[in-house]
Amino acid sequence: MMDIVNLIKTRRSVREFSSRQIGVSVVREVLEAARWAPSAHNAQPWRFIIVTTANVKHNLAQAMADAWKADLAKDGVAVGAREKMANASVDCLLRASVLVVACISTEGMIEYADEARLKWERDLALQSLGAAIQNLLLAAHANELGACWFSAPAFCKKDVREVLKVPLDVEPQALIAMGYPAGKPKTPSRKTLAQFVYWDYWGRAFGQRCAEL
Repeated sequence: MMDIVNLIKTRRSVREFSSRQIGVSVVREVLEAARWAPSAHNAQPWRFIIVTTANVKHNLAQAMADAWKADLAKDGVAVGAREKMANASVDCLLRASVLVVACISTEGMIEYADEARLKWERDLALQSLGAAIQNLLLAAHANELGACWFSAPAFCKKDVREVLKVPLDVEPQALIAMGYPAGKPKTPSRKTLAQFVYWDYWGRAFGQRCAEL
């Protein structure tokens, strides 16, 4: 297995997949990595729905695409453009061997009496889910899989719930499409550390501190 830093730096968001299917043992290994992510209160609030059946993948992809087209229409996007965008999304998801729908549950989280702290507790669940998804993506890459993290379910939770029969106490948040890559995406640009790191306080940039060391 690659060393962790190289693994992080070489992972890419893959949207083009080959026809090769992912074995169950590989899926389990990827999910095992997600299981060991850190979480607030060790509540492990993530819930993952694995979709591999062709008709379920189609129904889910189409439901999300329809919801997206409705939003694009509100934004004034032309009919042809929104159809093209939605069709490309459906095609990507249908080519993926496995779809992982990532959700949160507040089970195990602290039930505060006031609404403000309840909201913040939900924020902690979202942070925890993000850590689990990152573990999943890195494990997928380590197993020579391609994967792409989509946030579409956060915009159409009702539609995802209806297709997958998700209970009301479980909230869909994201979808990870996984498969064996059909190509190698280009390396995306990254900001320098000096552009986003502040050392000791907001007004002091990391680059300024680096010049002193």
